[in-house]
Amino acid sequence: MRCGKMAAPPPPAAGAPGAWGGVRRRCQRLLYWVPVLFISSILCWSYYAYVTQLCLLTMTNIGEKVVCLVAYHIFFMLFVWSYWKTIFTLPMNPSKEFHLSYSDKESLEREPRGESQQEVLRRAAKDLPIYTRTMSGAIRYCDRCHLVKPDRCHHCSVCDKCILKMDHHCPWVNNCVGFSNYKFFLLFLAYSLLYCLFIAATDLQYFIKFWTNGLPDTQAKFHIMFLFFAAAMFSVSLSSLFGYHCWLVSKNKSTLEVFRAPIFRHRTDKNGFSLGFSKNLRQVFGDEKKYWLLPVFSSLGDGCSFPTCLVNQDPEQASTPGGLNSTSKSENHLFPAKPLRDSQSHLLTDAPSWPETAAKADKGKVGMSNPALTMENET
Repeated sequence: MRCGKMAAPPPPAAGAPGAWGGVRRRCQRLLYWVPVLFISSILCWSYYAYVTQLCLLTMTNIGEKVVCLVAYHIFFMLFVWSYWKTIFTLPMNPSKEFHLSYSDKESLEREPRGESQQEVLRRAAKDLPIYTRTMSGAIRYCDRCHLVKPDRCHHCSVCDKCILKMDHHCPWVNNCVGFSNYKFFLLFLAYSLLYCLFIAATDLQYFIKFWTNGLPDTQAKFHIMFLFFAAAMFSVSLSSLFGYHCWLVSKNKSTLEVFRAPIFRHRTDKNGFSLGFSKNLRQVFGDEKKYWLLPVFSSLGDGCSFPTCLVNQDPEQASTPGGLNSTSKSENHLFPAKPLRDSQSHLLTDAPSWPETAAKADKGKVGMSNPALTMENET
């Protein structure tokens, strides 16, 4: 008998379940682009309606035409640029160090579910910068990706991947909004809101003329009417969404963390990643202000590790239950001693109000016996 390469298995028959499953997945991928195509078609129509029908055919003042066209194209380019970056920036996934080794995978499969599996995961995670846990206090592990989840990382059921600092999966951009494109998503909301507000403001006087019969009876009047309605309607929805995400940035939270607060080994702490407004802003937009308004990546860190702090008192947060006082010395040993990434750790060291000596000095003052922040032992 002559040895040789084994023949490749034949492709599944047309009526096989695998073939139908592949067709269904391809159809789903195409359907996911429908919201993006809808937004793109609205954007193309608004460009035609504003530039051609309003500015070129309806406006009679040359100076008004020039100013409106220049300003419009600035908002339009920033809107399209940030929208494009939000759509086509690939979400970042956990690095290789968070994936289980082959031996760890085998050990995990052999062990019965429970404490034995957790012991395997604890060994795999002992050198990883992770501080959050599941509701039962276990290591956060993804069964589908076979990895230990970094802090703030979640598995997206649509992308079928673990996404670093996942905020949500947005159908309007057909992409996961996470660490790699959250800044782009914020700028997309900001510039789309400015785009709509600018159109509504400059179209308002012609919209009023439409109802007072002050416009010539051409097709431009219908474009002007629908343009104002569309701009006003999108402005209302975008303003609320943009305001909500500005609040998230100020608190250093994600949408998922609002619905389920991060759980640390000591307790649940909804403000566990908040470092103060200025540092929270810099974590998303970076240290160089010249890049803040441009859709270029400037966020701090690598998405796998984040500086943490414990918030003992917050106007929105209930007081700490007895026995869980985060200022106790024993709590300094609850988290594994792992270094933060260099680009993140400086957020903890450049504020003069945070050193431990200042906190001790304030402790003896009347009315100031409750420090607001105690830093985790990162050394």
